[in-house]
Amino acid sequence: MSHRVIPIEAEPAATSAHAHAHTHAQHDETHASHAPRSLSRREWLKGTGVLVGTLALSSVLATLAPSRVWALEMQALDSHQGAVLLAFVKQQYPHKTLDDAVYALVVKDLDGKAQKDPATRQQLADGIKQLDALNGSDWTKRSPADQARDVAAMEGTPFFKTVRTTAIVSLYSNDMAYAHFGYGASQGDGGYLNKGFNDLAWLPNPPAGASGPIPTDS
Repeated sequence: MSHRVIPIEAEPAATSAHAHAHTHAQHDETHASHAPRSLSRREWLKGTGVLVGTLALSSVLATLAPSRVWALEMQALDSHQGAVLLAFVKQQYPHKTLDDAVYALVVKDLDGKAQKDPATRQQLADGIKQLDALNGSDWTKRSPADQARDVAAMEGTPFFKTVRTTAIVSLYSNDMAYAHFGYGASQGDGGYLNKGFNDLAWLPNPPAGASGPIPTDS
């Protein structure tokens, strides 16, 4: 059987013209995106490590992607290190319905930093070893409650800060996150002003007087 996986990629928000989805009453209206080239599984197993996952059937991303199977190839980190970092980020920024494919973008950027900077690579490796020691071998096998306590205990450490500062950008500034959360992105402020902020159906409507006047071009 031929397995096809989609490489994890994030298009720059400023240059992607067709990769955004919009929401109405908590449902995304999906638009076709520029799909990354699908690769065979054999092509992916060439790097130092690889993460592979499947999009949830209920995920809006599953309706946008040409395949539900995704993969992330790493050059500086191995597969276990990538899995630990992904689980760590999910504890730092928990979203119950956000696909692992989006969290994998953080691992992708951390791998890039580790590839360029030996000090960062060592810092990540040491942090992962510290986490693994808490479970005797594999930190990803810890219960979610234990993982949450472990992550909280590491707050303030260089490892925690490196992952957090990378995640705050990588996790939310990409087309997949925009589709999941219903952020219009490239439409700009004008799109939101003209639509009356209706895309954010999950927020309560503010009082009419709280919004102030709508700016005009004149």
